[in-house]
Amino acid sequence: MKKNLYVRIVCTFLAVILFSLLTSFLAGVFLFKKEINHVGQNDMIAVGKEIIALYEQTKPDDRTRFISRMATVSAYRIHLYDNSGRATIYGPSNSEDAVITPDVVHQVLQGKQYRSPVEQGLTFVGLPFPFDGAPHAMFMQFTPQNENLMNRLMLLVLLLGLLIGSLCILISARYLVKPLQTLTQATKRVAKGDFSIEIKTNRVDEVGALTQGFNEMANELKQLEQMRQDFVSNVSHEIQTPLTSIAGFATAMKNSNLVAEKDRSYYLDIIISESGRLSRLSDNLLRLASLDSEQHPFEATTYNLTEQIKQVVVTCEPQWSAKEIAIELNMADSVQITADNDQLNQVWMNLLGNAIKFTPAGGHIAIQIVSDKNEIVFTITDSGIGIPPDKLELVFERFYKTDPARNRDVGGNGLGLAIVKKIITLHGGNIIMASRVGQGTTVEVHLPIGESTTSDFALR
Repeated sequence: MKKNLYVRIVCTFLAVILFSLLTSFLAGVFLFKKEINHVGQNDMIAVGKEIIALYEQTKPDDRTRFISRMATVSAYRIHLYDNSGRATIYGPSNSEDAVITPDVVHQVLQGKQYRSPVEQGLTFVGLPFPFDGAPHAMFMQFTPQNENLMNRLMLLVLLLGLLIGSLCILISARYLVKPLQTLTQATKRVAKGDFSIEIKTNRVDEVGALTQGFNEMANELKQLEQMRQDFVSNVSHEIQTPLTSIAGFATAMKNSNLVAEKDRSYYLDIIISESGRLSRLSDNLLRLASLDSEQHPFEATTYNLTEQIKQVVVTCEPQWSAKEIAIELNMADSVQITADNDQLNQVWMNLLGNAIKFTPAGGHIAIQIVSDKNEIVFTITDSGIGIPPDKLELVFERFYKTDPARNRDVGGNGLGLAIVKKIITLHGGNIIMASRVGQGTTVEVHLPIGESTTSDFALR
């Protein structure tokens, strides 16, 4: 039989209750046995003294009848020994009579009281009882009838408690297990790729926290699945377009009747250009995958950031000179930073490249570096076409393009700013973008100046 959680909870509860009751009973008997025995003996001594006093006051003619009636009223078994040691037993019948030794009888006949030891098992007391001047020994024995009612009552209470507790745990266990069963079914649906599931719950306990965590996990998986689908779609689109151009122009060139000899060089340039786009896309995808895996080589060195920015500006001179863009540099001669030189070089190349791409001919680009003892702020401002406010938060997403048609003209694939943001994040910094349509864009990069962030990253 399959043991589900519901059965386990109920069985565990019953086992715990039974064990607790049994342990408590045994512990109570062990701890209070002497005290209970002593109290019971005190009661029997008190009753015995009353019997003796009543006999002395009434002096009944029929002693046997008197003792029998007292035994019946008191519900104690009475053993009466005469001076010769002969015993007469009165009262309720017992399955077992106490074993009273001659030494004990002799001790009571001498006028002493006697209490049976706890180890003996059966509880009794002995009292001297003179009849007509002759010493007698009266022993009063505790009978099972006295405790049967209490035992039955205690047993009934325990059974009722067990029954009521079992019914309560049956109901409460179902209350506890039902959300887990719901979670199990939901997990199976998630495993099959259904991430749209959401479990409603009003609970504020651990099960409620688990359910809330499951909903958050399902929502994040849904977003990841959407990102995966978008990524596959975007990559397929970015690859398919240049491949279509390459295949089309290559097929045309294969047929000499379709392409004149003077146009072959032009078509070859297009094929080379489209091949370059594929190569850049492949490089960017590999770079992003490497950065995402946090296995990307990271070599932190301390170097002059000013010189690096100047070198990037010089490298991009053919692009900004061709558009007659004015470049303004505002930074100290030496700004030292501890970071990965190659990675930050790519950041500056991408940011300056974007500024050049989207700045019209005759525009201007300003680059500024401000630093203090804790942070370096790199700012690049262009007079380009700008970005709509509702799209500013999207520009760092992979394959996102504010103007797809224009991006295609300048060879963009929507991965440059995603790479920039990833590198800045891995360096412990952040990037901020502000823009106005038709007036230009400003990008601020905040980087820590010390070694702590880069050292932490290097240890990952």
